Amino acid sequence: MLNQINSAIVLITIVLFQCTNIIAQPASVPAPSGPTNITKILEKAGQFTILIRLMKITQISDQINGQLNNTRSGLTIFAPTDNAFSSLKSGTLNSLTDQEKVQLIQFHIIPSVISMSQFQTVSNPVRTQAGDSSARFPLNVTTSGNQVNVSTGVDDATVANTIYTDNQLAVYQVDNVLLPLSLFGPPAPASAPAPITDKKKKKSAADSPTSGDDVPSDSSSASGLALHGMAACFGVAIFVTLQMKSQRC
Repeated sequence: MLNQINSAIVLITIVLFQCTNIIAQPASVPAPSGPTNITKILEKAGQFTILIRLMKITQISDQINGQLNNTRSGLTIFAPTDNAFSSLKSGTLNSLTDQEKVQLIQFHIIPSVISMSQFQTVSNPVRTQAGDSSARFPLNVTTSGNQVNVSTGVDDATVANTIYTDNQLAVYQVDNVLLPLSLFGPPAPASAPAPITDKKKKKSAADSPTSGDDVPSDSSSASGLALHGMAACFGVAIFVTLQMKSQRC
């Protein structure tokens, strides 16, 4: 009987020890199911239907997935919500050409991974995939405490949430669509007509005839002199003929 009790105590001790070890082990992080897919990331987050549609029709989603899965370069994406797109003026997206839609989405993509803490030290203007021209596609990031603000020269947006992040991709939710200056900024002022130079004025004055005192050309003067010479010769001939007739008489 005593041996049975001792065996039971030993067995209970072993079971408790194993349970303690199992509880002490941290939960394992599930491995990603397949390659990175920006469309699936946005679909899982919800409220990004319009952005997903634009990424598909411009084929930018395929470019993003190919870049993330076939290269070591990283990306940071500002993702406007459906409410952000709905707040745009009616017909804004339909008024854009296919190329302009590509530029609009590319303007929301930075060709490097930027964490929330790195926004505090980022250099402005930030280069986007739409182009690095500060005149046509300026994008400036400022921080205030833990808040990150993005300015385009046309409108401002705030980073509201981190949707996804790993060592190659960071996706942040923003409350407004980032409108690039080249597409939505004020039109460039019309250039003033070039002033007429003094040389052009002098040429115009020389080409135009003077009123009242027209000066004959060299050819007309020569023609006049020839006519006068012929008349004089004809007069002399008549005079000589008359003199000869008078002498005969």
